[in-house]
Amino acid sequence: MHPLLLILHLAAAVMLLLWAVRMVRTGMERAYGAALRDGLRKAQGGVAGMALAGAVLAVLLQSSTAVGLLAAGFAGSGLLGGAAGLAALIGADVGSALVVRILSLDLSGLIPVLILAGCVLFLKFEGRQPRQIGRIILGIGFVLLSLKMIGEATQPLRSSTVLPLVIGYLQNDALTSFALVALLTFGLHSSVAMVLLLATLAGAGVLPVAAALPMVLGANLGAGVIALWLTRDMSPQARRIPLGNLIVRAAAALAGLLLLQAVPADPAWFGASPAAQLVNAHLAFNLVLAGLALPLVTPVTRLAERLLKEKETPDLMVSQRPQSALDRSTLALPGLALASAKRELLLMGETVEQMFRPVMDLMAGTDPERITAVRALDAEVNRRHRDIKLFIAEMTRGQLSEEDARRGLQLTDFAINMEHVGDIIAKTLLPLADEKIRLRLTFSDEGWAEMLRLHARVLANLQMAMNVLVSGDTQSAQQLMREKEAMRQLERDSHERHLKRLQTGNADSIATSNMHLEVVRAFKEINSLLVTVAHPILEEQGLILKSRLAEPGEALRRA
Repeated sequence: MHPLLLILHLAAAVMLLLWAVRMVRTGMERAYGAALRDGLRKAQGGVAGMALAGAVLAVLLQSSTAVGLLAAGFAGSGLLGGAAGLAALIGADVGSALVVRILSLDLSGLIPVLILAGCVLFLKFEGRQPRQIGRIILGIGFVLLSLKMIGEATQPLRSSTVLPLVIGYLQNDALTSFALVALLTFGLHSSVAMVLLLATLAGAGVLPVAAALPMVLGANLGAGVIALWLTRDMSPQARRIPLGNLIVRAAAALAGLLLLQAVPADPAWFGASPAAQLVNAHLAFNLVLAGLALPLVTPVTRLAERLLKEKETPDLMVSQRPQSALDRSTLALPGLALASAKRELLLMGETVEQMFRPVMDLMAGTDPERITAVRALDAEVNRRHRDIKLFIAEMTRGQLSEEDARRGLQLTDFAINMEHVGDIIAKTLLPLADEKIRLRLTFSDEGWAEMLRLHARVLANLQMAMNVLVSGDTQSAQQLMREKEAMRQLERDSHERHLKRLQTGNADSIATSNMHLEVVRAFKEINSLLVTVAHPILEEQGLILKSRLAEPGEALRRA
Protein backbone atom coordinates (compact mmCIF):
# COMPACT_ATOMS: atom_id res chain seq x y z
CA MET A 1 0.00 0.00 0.00
CA HIS A 2 1.22 3.49 -0.85
CA PRO A 3 2.35 5.40 2.28
CA LEU A 4 -0.14 8.18 1.63
CA LEU A 5 -3.02 5.71 1.41
CA LEU A 6 -1.80 4.04 4.59
CA ILE A 7 -1.77 7.38 6.43
CA LEU A 8 -5.22 8.22 5.02
CA HIS A 9 -6.75 4.92 6.19
CA LEU A 10 -5.15 5.16 9.62
CA ALA A 11 -6.16 8.82 10.07
CA ALA A 12 -9.73 8.04 9.05
CA ALA A 13 -9.92 5.16 11.53
CA VAL A 14 -8.51 7.30 14.35
CA MET A 15 -10.95 10.14 13.61
CA LEU A 16 -13.84 7.65 13.57
CA LEU A 17 -12.68 6.41 16.98
CA LEU A 18 -12.60 9.95 18.37
CA TRP A 19 -16.01 10.77 16.94
CA ALA A 20 -17.52 7.51 18.20
CA VAL A 21 -16.26 8.07 21.75
CA ARG A 22 -17.72 11.58 21.68
CA MET A 23 -20.97 10.23 20.23
CA VAL A 24 -21.43 7.88 23.18
CA ARG A 25 -20.69 10.66 25.65
CA THR A 26 -23.08 13.09 23.93
CA GLY A 27 -25.89 10.53 23.87
CA MET A 28 -25.39 9.72 27.52
CA GLU A 29 -25.34 13.40 28.51
CA ARG A 30 -28.50 14.18 26.54
CA ALA A 31 -30.40 11.12 27.75
CA TYR A 32 -29.30 11.00 31.37
CA GLY A 33 -27.24 14.16 31.92
CA ALA A 34 -29.40 15.58 34.70
CA ALA A 35 -29.46 12.30 36.61
CA LEU A 36 -25.69 11.85 36.22
CA ARG A 37 -24.98 15.35 37.48
CA ASP A 38 -27.30 14.84 40.41
CA GLY A 39 -25.68 11.48 41.19
CA LEU A 40 -22.26 13.11 41.50
CA ARG A 41 -23.61 15.95 43.60
CA LYS A 42 -25.40 13.59 46.02
CA ALA A 43 -22.66 10.94 46.26
CA GLN A 44 -22.00 9.87 49.84
CA GLY A 45 -19.47 7.70 51.65
CA GLY A 46 -16.63 10.18 51.97
CA VAL A 47 -13.58 9.96 49.73
CA ALA A 48 -14.24 6.34 48.78
CA GLY A 49 -17.87 7.08 47.91
CA MET A 50 -16.90 10.04 45.72
CA ALA A 51 -14.25 7.96 43.96
CA LEU A 52 -16.81 5.22 43.28
CA ALA A 53 -19.30 7.77 41.96
CA GLY A 54 -16.63 9.25 39.69
CA ALA A 55 -15.70 5.79 38.38
CA VAL A 56 -19.32 4.92 37.58
CA LEU A 57 -19.87 8.25 35.81
CA ALA A 58 -16.69 7.82 33.77
CA VAL A 59 -17.80 4.36 32.62
CA LEU A 60 -21.18 5.74 31.57
CA LEU A 61 -19.77 8.83 29.86
CA GLN A 62 -16.64 7.05 28.55
CA SER A 63 -14.64 10.06 29.67
CA SER A 64 -12.89 11.01 32.89
CA THR A 65 -12.54 14.53 31.49
CA ALA A 66 -16.34 14.93 31.43
CA VAL A 67 -16.46 13.95 35.11
CA GLY A 68 -13.68 16.43 35.84
CA LEU A 69 -15.63 19.24 34.19
CA LEU A 70 -18.75 18.33 36.19
CA ALA A 71 -16.79 18.27 39.44
CA ALA A 72 -15.08 21.57 38.62
CA GLY A 73 -18.41 23.19 37.81
CA PHE A 74 -19.91 22.04 41.11
CA ALA A 75 -16.84 23.24 43.00
CA GLY A 76 -17.08 26.64 41.33
CA SER A 77 -20.73 26.85 42.42
CA GLY A 78 -19.89 25.88 45.99
CA LEU A 79 -21.83 22.60 45.71
CA LEU A 80 -18.79 20.32 46.02
CA GLY A 81 -15.68 20.53 48.17
CA GLY A 82 -12.25 20.45 46.58
CA ALA A 83 -11.16 17.21 48.25
CA ALA A 84 -14.42 15.46 47.33
CA GLY A 85 -14.14 16.66 43.73
CA LEU A 86 -10.54 15.48 43.49
CA ALA A 87 -11.53 12.06 44.83
CA ALA A 88 -14.29 11.86 42.20
CA LEU A 89 -11.82 12.72 39.43
CA ILE A 90 -9.28 10.14 40.63
CA GLY A 91 -12.05 7.55 40.64
CA ALA A 92 -13.11 8.72 37.17
CA ASP A 93 -9.63 7.89 35.85
CA VAL A 94 -10.11 4.33 37.08
CA GLY A 95 -13.51 4.23 35.39
CA SER A 96 -11.97 5.50 32.16
CA ALA A 97 -9.37 2.70 32.32
CA LEU A 98 -12.19 0.17 32.81
CA VAL A 99 -13.85 1.52 29.65
CA VAL A 100 -10.62 0.90 27.74
CA ARG A 101 -10.49 -2.64 29.14
CA ILE A 102 -14.05 -3.40 28.04
CA LEU A 103 -13.70 -1.90 24.56
CA SER A 104 -10.40 -3.71 23.96
CA LEU A 105 -12.16 -7.08 24.08
CA ASP A 106 -12.78 -8.81 20.76
CA LEU A 107 -16.37 -7.72 20.23
CA SER A 108 -16.19 -7.28 16.45
CA GLY A 109 -19.02 -9.78 16.00
CA LEU A 110 -21.38 -7.29 17.68
CA ILE A 111 -20.64 -4.48 15.21
CA PRO A 112 -23.53 -5.24 12.77
CA VAL A 113 -25.99 -5.79 15.63
CA LEU A 114 -25.04 -2.54 17.38
CA ILE A 115 -25.14 -0.44 14.21
CA LEU A 116 -28.48 -1.90 13.14
CA ALA A 117 -30.08 -1.48 16.57
CA GLY A 118 -28.68 2.02 16.97
CA CYS A 119 -29.90 3.15 13.54
CA VAL A 120 -33.40 1.76 14.14
CA LEU A 121 -33.70 3.58 17.48
CA PHE A 122 -32.22 6.83 16.16
CA LEU A 123 -34.06 7.00 12.82
CA LYS A 124 -37.39 5.30 13.46
CA PHE A 125 -38.37 6.73 16.85
CA GLU A 126 -39.50 10.30 17.49
CA GLY A 127 -38.96 10.36 21.26
CA ARG A 128 -35.80 12.01 22.54
CA GLN A 129 -34.90 9.19 24.93
CA PRO A 130 -34.97 6.33 22.35
CA ARG A 131 -33.02 8.46 19.89
CA GLN A 132 -30.29 9.19 22.41
CA ILE A 133 -30.10 5.52 23.42
CA GLY A 134 -29.73 4.77 19.70
CA ARG A 135 -26.92 7.34 19.54
CA ILE A 136 -25.14 5.59 22.43
CA ILE A 137 -25.47 2.14 20.82
CA LEU A 138 -24.32 3.49 17.46
CA GLY A 139 -21.31 5.13 19.11
CA ILE A 140 -20.25 1.84 20.73
CA GLY A 141 -20.62 0.08 17.39
CA PHE A 142 -18.50 2.73 15.67
CA VAL A 143 -15.82 2.43 18.39
CA LEU A 144 -15.52 -1.29 17.69
CA LEU A 145 -15.58 -0.66 13.93
CA SER A 146 -12.83 1.97 14.18
CA LEU A 147 -10.60 -0.39 16.18
CA LYS A 148 -11.06 -3.04 13.51
CA MET A 149 -10.19 -0.47 10.84
CA ILE A 150 -7.04 0.54 12.75
CA GLY A 151 -5.94 -3.10 12.91
CA GLU A 152 -6.49 -3.55 9.18
CA ALA A 153 -4.83 -0.24 8.27
CA THR A 154 -1.67 -1.09 10.23
CA GLN A 155 -1.15 -4.56 8.71
CA PRO A 156 1.20 -3.24 5.95
CA LEU A 157 3.38 -1.66 8.67
CA ARG A 158 4.49 -5.11 9.79
CA SER A 159 6.63 -5.44 6.65
CA SER A 160 7.92 -1.86 6.80
CA THR A 161 11.69 -1.33 6.85
CA VAL A 162 11.48 2.15 8.41
CA LEU A 163 9.14 1.36 11.28
CA PRO A 164 11.56 -0.91 13.20
CA LEU A 165 14.09 1.93 13.22
CA VAL A 166 11.53 4.39 14.61
CA ILE A 167 10.26 1.92 17.21
CA GLY A 168 13.84 1.05 18.17
CA TYR A 169 14.65 4.70 18.74
CA LEU A 170 11.53 5.26 20.84
CA GLN A 171 12.24 2.09 22.82
CA ASN A 172 15.69 3.38 23.65
CA ASP A 173 14.42 6.89 24.43
CA ALA A 174 11.53 6.38 26.82
CA LEU A 175 11.38 10.06 27.78
CA THR A 176 10.75 11.12 24.17
CA SER A 177 8.01 8.52 23.64
CA PHE A 178 6.48 9.50 27.00
CA ALA A 179 6.38 13.20 26.09
CA LEU A 180 5.25 12.56 22.51
CA VAL A 181 2.22 10.51 23.53
CA ALA A 182 1.35 12.97 26.30
CA LEU A 183 1.16 15.71 23.64
CA LEU A 184 -0.82 13.48 21.27
CA THR A 185 -3.30 12.62 24.03
CA PHE A 186 -3.79 16.29 24.79
CA GLY A 187 -4.25 16.98 21.08
CA LEU A 188 -6.83 14.21 20.72
CA HIS A 189 -8.54 15.28 23.98
CA SER A 190 -9.23 11.61 24.76
CA SER A 191 -7.08 9.22 26.76
CA VAL A 192 -9.56 6.42 25.98
CA ALA A 193 -8.94 6.83 22.25
CA MET A 194 -5.17 7.11 22.74
CA VAL A 195 -4.77 3.97 24.85
CA LEU A 196 -7.10 2.01 22.55
CA LEU A 197 -4.97 3.12 19.60
CA LEU A 198 -1.77 1.99 21.33
CA ALA A 199 -3.37 -1.33 22.29
CA THR A 200 -4.54 -1.92 18.72
CA LEU A 201 -1.07 -1.17 17.34
CA ALA A 202 0.45 -3.54 19.89
CA GLY A 203 -2.09 -6.23 19.04
CA ALA A 204 -1.26 -5.86 15.34
CA GLY A 205 2.42 -6.49 16.08
CA VAL A 206 3.40 -2.97 15.03
CA LEU A 207 4.31 -1.66 18.50
CA PRO A 208 6.26 -3.78 21.04
CA VAL A 209 4.81 -3.70 24.56
CA ALA A 210 8.14 -2.67 26.05
CA ALA A 211 8.17 0.45 23.88
CA ALA A 212 4.48 1.12 24.52
CA LEU A 213 4.55 1.09 28.35
CA PRO A 214 6.18 4.56 28.63
CA MET A 215 3.63 5.74 26.06
CA VAL A 216 0.78 4.55 28.29
CA LEU A 217 2.27 6.60 31.13
CA GLY A 218 2.44 9.59 28.80
CA ALA A 219 -1.21 9.10 27.85
CA ASN A 220 -2.11 9.23 31.54
CA LEU A 221 -0.19 12.47 31.97
CA GLY A 222 -1.85 13.97 28.88
CA ALA A 223 -5.25 13.01 30.26
CA GLY A 224 -4.56 15.11 33.35
CA VAL A 225 -3.64 18.14 31.25
CA ILE A 226 -6.90 17.99 29.23
CA ALA A 227 -9.22 18.76 32.14
CA LEU A 228 -6.99 21.56 33.42
CA TRP A 229 -6.91 23.14 29.95
CA LEU A 230 -10.69 22.91 29.46
CA THR A 231 -11.33 24.61 32.82
CA ARG A 232 -8.84 27.43 32.21
CA ASP A 233 -11.62 30.07 32.09
CA MET A 234 -13.31 28.89 35.30
CA SER A 235 -12.76 30.29 38.77
CA PRO A 236 -9.68 29.24 40.78
CA GLN A 237 -11.97 27.29 43.10
CA ALA A 238 -13.11 25.17 40.14
CA ARG A 239 -9.64 24.75 38.58
CA ARG A 240 -8.10 23.38 41.78
CA ILE A 241 -9.71 19.97 41.19
CA PRO A 242 -8.12 19.28 37.77
CA LEU A 243 -4.87 20.88 39.00
CA GLY A 244 -4.75 18.53 42.00
CA ASN A 245 -5.46 15.59 39.69
CA LEU A 246 -2.67 16.68 37.35
CA ILE A 247 -0.24 16.94 40.28
CA VAL A 248 -0.86 13.35 41.42
CA ARG A 249 -0.93 11.99 37.86
CA ALA A 250 2.27 13.75 36.86
CA ALA A 251 4.05 12.53 39.98
CA ALA A 252 2.81 8.96 39.47
CA ALA A 253 3.58 8.91 35.73
CA LEU A 254 7.12 10.24 36.21
CA ALA A 255 7.71 7.80 39.09
CA GLY A 256 6.46 4.98 36.87
CA LEU A 257 8.77 6.07 34.07
CA LEU A 258 11.77 6.06 36.40
CA LEU A 259 10.73 2.67 37.75
CA LEU A 260 10.54 1.24 34.22
CA GLN A 261 14.10 2.42 33.58
CA ALA A 262 15.38 0.98 36.84
CA VAL A 263 13.43 -2.27 36.81
CA PRO A 264 12.19 -3.16 33.31
CA ALA A 265 8.71 -4.68 33.53
CA ASP A 266 7.99 -8.14 32.20
CA PRO A 267 4.95 -7.76 29.87
CA ALA A 268 3.82 -11.26 30.85
CA TRP A 269 2.84 -9.83 34.24
CA PHE A 270 -0.10 -8.08 32.61
CA GLY A 271 -1.58 -10.76 30.36
CA ALA A 272 -1.06 -13.15 27.48
CA SER A 273 -1.50 -10.99 24.37
CA PRO A 274 0.27 -7.66 23.66
CA ALA A 275 -3.00 -5.69 23.48
CA ALA A 276 -4.25 -7.15 26.78
CA GLN A 277 -0.88 -6.50 28.41
CA LEU A 278 -0.99 -2.84 27.47
CA VAL A 279 -4.61 -2.31 28.55
CA ASN A 280 -4.08 -4.17 31.82
CA ALA A 281 -0.97 -2.12 32.54
CA HIS A 282 -3.04 1.04 32.02
CA LEU A 283 -5.72 -0.24 34.40
CA ALA A 284 -3.14 -1.36 36.98
CA PHE A 285 -1.49 2.07 36.91
CA ASN A 286 -4.79 3.82 37.63
CA LEU A 287 -5.76 1.37 40.38
CA VAL A 288 -2.40 1.82 42.12
CA LEU A 289 -2.63 5.59 41.66
CA ALA A 290 -6.10 5.64 43.23
CA GLY A 291 -4.93 3.54 46.17
CA LEU A 292 -2.00 5.86 46.84
CA ALA A 293 -3.66 9.20 46.06
CA LEU A 294 -7.08 8.92 47.72
CA PRO A 295 -5.66 9.13 51.27
CA LEU A 296 -3.76 12.26 50.18
CA VAL A 297 -6.61 14.24 48.60
CA THR A 298 -6.76 16.77 51.45
CA PRO A 299 -3.07 17.80 51.40
CA VAL A 300 -3.06 17.80 47.58
CA THR A 301 -6.12 20.08 47.60
CA ARG A 302 -4.34 22.44 50.01
CA LEU A 303 -1.34 22.51 47.67
CA ALA A 304 -3.64 23.34 44.74
CA GLU A 305 -5.18 26.14 46.82
CA ARG A 306 -1.74 27.65 47.38
CA LEU A 307 -0.94 27.44 43.68
CA LEU A 308 -4.31 28.87 42.59
CA LYS A 309 -5.31 31.61 44.98
CA GLU A 310 -8.57 33.54 44.70
CA LYS A 311 -8.20 36.82 42.83
CA GLU A 312 -10.17 39.93 43.55
CA THR A 313 -11.92 40.30 40.23
CA PRO A 314 -15.39 41.56 39.38
CA ASP A 315 -18.05 38.97 38.71
CA LEU A 316 -17.99 38.31 34.97
CA MET A 317 -21.70 37.49 35.07
CA VAL A 318 -22.43 41.14 35.73
CA SER A 319 -19.47 43.02 34.31
CA GLN A 320 -17.69 42.81 30.96
CA ARG A 321 -20.91 41.73 29.24
CA PRO A 322 -21.06 41.78 25.41
CA GLN A 323 -21.97 45.18 24.02
CA SER A 324 -24.99 45.80 21.84
CA ALA A 325 -25.00 44.29 18.35
CA LEU A 326 -27.51 46.89 17.09
CA ASP A 327 -25.97 48.98 14.32
CA ARG A 328 -27.91 52.19 13.83
CA SER A 329 -26.11 52.91 10.56
CA THR A 330 -28.12 50.07 8.98
CA LEU A 331 -31.56 51.54 9.78
CA ALA A 332 -31.98 52.74 6.19
CA LEU A 333 -31.19 49.20 4.93
CA PRO A 334 -33.93 46.94 6.30
CA GLY A 335 -32.17 43.68 5.44
CA LEU A 336 -29.05 44.62 7.37
CA ALA A 337 -31.06 46.21 10.18
CA LEU A 338 -33.07 43.01 10.69
CA ALA A 339 -29.85 40.97 10.72
CA SER A 340 -28.47 43.36 13.34
CA ALA A 341 -31.64 42.95 15.45
CA LYS A 342 -31.39 39.17 15.16
CA ARG A 343 -27.79 39.27 16.40
CA GLU A 344 -28.91 41.33 19.40
CA LEU A 345 -31.70 38.83 20.02
CA LEU A 346 -29.13 36.02 20.05
CA LEU A 347 -27.13 37.90 22.69
CA MET A 348 -30.34 38.29 24.65
CA GLY A 349 -30.92 34.54 24.35
CA GLU A 350 -27.39 33.81 25.60
CA THR A 351 -28.04 35.96 28.66
CA VAL A 352 -31.34 34.17 29.33
CA GLU A 353 -29.50 30.85 29.04
CA GLN A 354 -26.92 32.07 31.58
CA MET A 355 -29.79 32.80 33.93
CA PHE A 356 -31.62 29.52 33.36
CA ARG A 357 -28.72 27.06 33.23
CA PRO A 358 -27.75 27.27 36.96
CA VAL A 359 -31.34 27.27 38.28
CA MET A 360 -31.23 23.69 39.61
CA ASP A 361 -27.75 24.21 41.05
CA LEU A 362 -29.10 27.26 42.87
CA MET A 363 -32.03 25.21 44.14
CA ALA A 364 -29.59 22.64 45.54
CA GLY A 365 -26.99 25.11 46.82
CA THR A 366 -26.63 27.27 49.88
CA ASP A 367 -25.22 30.47 48.38
CA PRO A 368 -27.73 33.38 48.28
CA GLU A 369 -25.02 35.65 46.80
CA ARG A 370 -24.90 33.52 43.65
CA ILE A 371 -28.67 33.87 43.34
CA THR A 372 -28.24 37.64 43.53
CA ALA A 373 -25.58 37.53 40.80
CA VAL A 374 -27.84 35.56 38.47
CA ARG A 375 -30.79 37.85 39.20
CA ALA A 376 -28.66 40.85 38.18
CA LEU A 377 -28.57 39.49 34.62
CA ASP A 378 -32.29 40.23 34.28
CA ALA A 379 -31.45 43.93 33.96
CA GLU A 380 -29.40 43.13 30.85
CA VAL A 381 -32.24 41.06 29.40
CA ASN A 382 -34.63 43.97 29.96
CA ARG A 383 -32.19 46.43 28.37
CA ARG A 384 -31.67 44.31 25.26
CA HIS A 385 -35.44 43.80 24.98
CA ARG A 386 -36.06 47.56 25.14
CA ASP A 387 -33.28 48.33 22.65
CA ILE A 388 -34.55 45.75 20.14
CA LYS A 389 -38.11 47.12 20.28
CA LEU A 390 -36.98 50.72 19.82
CA PHE A 391 -34.52 49.79 17.07
CA ILE A 392 -37.14 47.90 15.04
CA ALA A 393 -39.73 50.62 15.68
CA GLU A 394 -37.33 53.23 14.29
CA MET A 395 -36.58 51.01 11.30
CA THR A 396 -40.28 50.64 10.48
CA ARG A 397 -40.76 54.41 10.23
CA GLY A 398 -39.14 54.25 6.80
CA GLN A 399 -40.36 52.65 3.61
CA LEU A 400 -40.54 48.91 4.18
CA SER A 401 -41.74 46.02 2.13
CA GLU A 402 -44.51 43.91 3.58
CA GLU A 403 -42.03 41.06 4.11
CA ASP A 404 -39.55 43.23 6.06
CA ALA A 405 -42.32 44.69 8.22
CA ARG A 406 -43.57 41.20 9.02
CA ARG A 407 -40.07 39.97 9.94
CA GLY A 408 -39.54 42.98 12.17
CA LEU A 409 -42.80 42.26 13.99
CA GLN A 410 -41.79 38.60 14.46
CA LEU A 411 -38.45 39.57 15.99
CA THR A 412 -40.17 42.05 18.31
CA ASP A 413 -42.66 39.41 19.44
CA PHE A 414 -39.90 36.91 20.22
CA ALA A 415 -37.90 39.58 22.08
CA ILE A 416 -40.99 40.23 24.24
CA ASN A 417 -41.30 36.50 24.95
CA MET A 418 -37.61 36.18 25.85
CA GLU A 419 -37.95 39.12 28.24
CA HIS A 420 -40.88 37.28 29.82
CA VAL A 421 -38.67 34.20 30.22
CA GLY A 422 -36.12 36.34 32.06
CA ASP A 423 -38.88 37.63 34.33
CA ILE A 424 -40.06 34.10 35.14
CA ILE A 425 -36.52 33.13 36.13
CA ALA A 426 -35.84 36.29 38.13
CA LYS A 427 -39.26 36.70 39.76
CA THR A 428 -40.42 33.11 40.19
CA LEU A 429 -37.60 30.55 40.10
CA LEU A 430 -34.89 32.54 41.90
CA PRO A 431 -37.18 33.59 44.77
CA LEU A 432 -38.16 29.93 45.14
CA ALA A 433 -34.48 28.97 45.33
CA ASP A 434 -33.95 31.71 47.90
CA GLU A 435 -36.91 30.48 49.95
CA LYS A 436 -35.71 26.87 49.82
CA ILE A 437 -32.30 27.90 51.16
CA ARG A 438 -33.80 30.15 53.84
CA LEU A 439 -36.25 27.54 55.10
CA ARG A 440 -33.77 24.66 54.64
CA LEU A 441 -36.29 22.60 52.71
CA THR A 442 -35.53 19.40 50.80
CA PHE A 443 -37.38 18.02 47.80
CA SER A 444 -38.20 14.33 47.69
CA ASP A 445 -35.75 12.28 45.61
CA GLU A 446 -38.46 11.50 43.05
CA GLY A 447 -39.61 15.10 42.82
CA TRP A 448 -36.05 16.38 42.49
CA ALA A 449 -35.32 13.88 39.69
CA GLU A 450 -38.47 15.03 37.84
CA MET A 451 -37.43 18.68 38.05
CA LEU A 452 -33.93 17.87 36.87
CA ARG A 453 -35.30 16.10 33.80
CA LEU A 454 -37.66 18.96 33.01
CA HIS A 455 -34.91 21.56 33.48
CA ALA A 456 -32.56 19.66 31.18
CA ARG A 457 -35.28 19.39 28.54
CA VAL A 458 -36.17 23.08 28.65
CA LEU A 459 -32.47 24.00 28.49
CA ALA A 460 -32.06 21.86 25.36
CA ASN A 461 -35.16 23.49 23.86
CA LEU A 462 -33.75 26.94 24.63
CA GLN A 463 -30.68 26.10 22.59
CA MET A 464 -32.86 24.64 19.83
CA ALA A 465 -34.97 27.81 19.77
CA MET A 466 -31.87 29.93 19.20
CA ASN A 467 -30.82 27.61 16.38
CA VAL A 468 -34.27 27.89 14.80
CA LEU A 469 -34.06 31.69 15.08
CA VAL A 470 -30.80 31.65 13.10
CA SER A 471 -31.54 28.93 10.56
CA GLY A 472 -35.29 29.21 9.97
CA ASP A 473 -35.18 25.46 9.35
CA THR A 474 -38.66 23.95 8.99
CA GLN A 475 -37.80 20.51 10.38
CA SER A 476 -36.18 22.01 13.47
CA ALA A 477 -39.20 24.26 13.93
CA GLN A 478 -41.50 21.22 13.75
CA GLN A 479 -39.38 19.38 16.31
CA LEU A 480 -39.53 22.40 18.61
CA MET A 481 -43.32 22.52 18.25
CA ARG A 482 -43.56 18.85 19.18
CA GLU A 483 -41.63 19.67 22.35
CA LYS A 484 -44.52 21.89 23.47
CA GLU A 485 -46.92 18.98 23.57
CA ALA A 486 -44.27 16.72 25.11
CA MET A 487 -43.65 19.28 27.85
CA ARG A 488 -47.38 19.57 28.52
CA GLN A 489 -47.57 15.81 29.01
CA LEU A 490 -44.47 15.78 31.24
CA GLU A 491 -45.97 18.48 33.43
CA ARG A 492 -49.21 16.50 33.69
CA ASP A 493 -47.32 13.31 34.60
CA SER A 494 -45.23 15.14 37.19
CA HIS A 495 -48.36 16.61 38.75
CA GLU A 496 -49.97 13.16 39.03
CA ARG A 497 -46.88 11.60 40.58
CA HIS A 498 -46.61 14.50 43.02
CA LEU A 499 -50.20 13.94 44.16
CA LYS A 500 -49.47 10.25 44.70
CA ARG A 501 -46.48 11.17 46.89
CA LEU A 502 -48.71 13.46 48.91
CA GLN A 503 -51.20 10.62 49.35
CA THR A 504 -48.47 8.34 50.70
CA GLY A 505 -47.53 10.98 53.28
CA ASN A 506 -44.03 11.76 51.91
CA ALA A 507 -42.83 14.43 54.36
CA ASP A 508 -40.49 16.17 51.89
CA SER A 509 -43.22 16.31 49.23
CA ILE A 510 -45.70 17.78 51.70
CA ALA A 511 -43.23 20.46 52.85
CA THR A 512 -42.29 21.49 49.29
CA SER A 513 -45.60 20.83 47.52
CA ASN A 514 -46.37 24.39 46.42
CA MET A 515 -42.73 25.01 45.51
CA HIS A 516 -42.55 21.84 43.38
CA LEU A 517 -45.71 22.71 41.46
CA GLU A 518 -44.57 26.30 40.87
CA VAL A 519 -41.19 25.19 39.53
CA VAL A 520 -42.74 22.68 37.14
CA ARG A 521 -45.34 25.22 36.00
CA ALA A 522 -42.60 27.81 35.41
CA PHE A 523 -40.60 25.34 33.31
CA LYS A 524 -43.66 24.62 31.18
CA GLU A 525 -44.39 28.33 30.70
CA ILE A 526 -40.78 29.05 29.71
CA ASN A 527 -40.88 26.19 27.20
CA SER A 528 -44.12 27.52 25.67
CA LEU A 529 -42.55 30.98 25.23
CA LEU A 530 -39.49 29.48 23.53
CA VAL A 531 -41.62 27.51 21.09
CA THR A 532 -43.13 30.74 19.71
CA VAL A 533 -40.01 31.25 17.58
CA ALA A 534 -41.22 28.34 15.42
CA HIS A 535 -44.73 29.71 14.82
CA PRO A 536 -43.97 32.13 11.94
CA ILE A 537 -41.83 29.55 10.12
CA LEU A 538 -44.52 26.88 10.27
CA GLU A 539 -47.35 29.30 9.45
CA GLU A 540 -45.58 30.29 6.25
CA GLN A 541 -45.41 26.63 5.24
CA GLY A 542 -49.03 26.00 6.21
CA LEU A 543 -47.91 23.51 8.86
CA ILE A 544 -49.61 25.10 11.84
CA LEU A 545 -53.18 26.21 12.48
CA LYS A 546 -53.79 29.77 13.66
CA SER A 547 -56.46 28.48 16.05
CA ARG A 548 -56.92 25.18 17.87
CA LEU A 549 -60.74 25.69 17.81
CA ALA A 550 -62.63 23.39 15.47
CA GLU A 551 -64.84 24.95 12.78
CA PRO A 552 -68.60 24.77 13.56
CA GLY A 553 -69.25 22.43 10.65
CA GLU A 554 -66.44 20.13 11.75
CA ALA A 555 -67.78 20.11 15.32
CA LEU A 556 -71.27 19.13 14.07
CA ARG A 557 -69.89 16.32 11.92
CA ARG A 558 -67.97 14.90 14.91
CA ALA A 559 -71.10 15.16 17.05
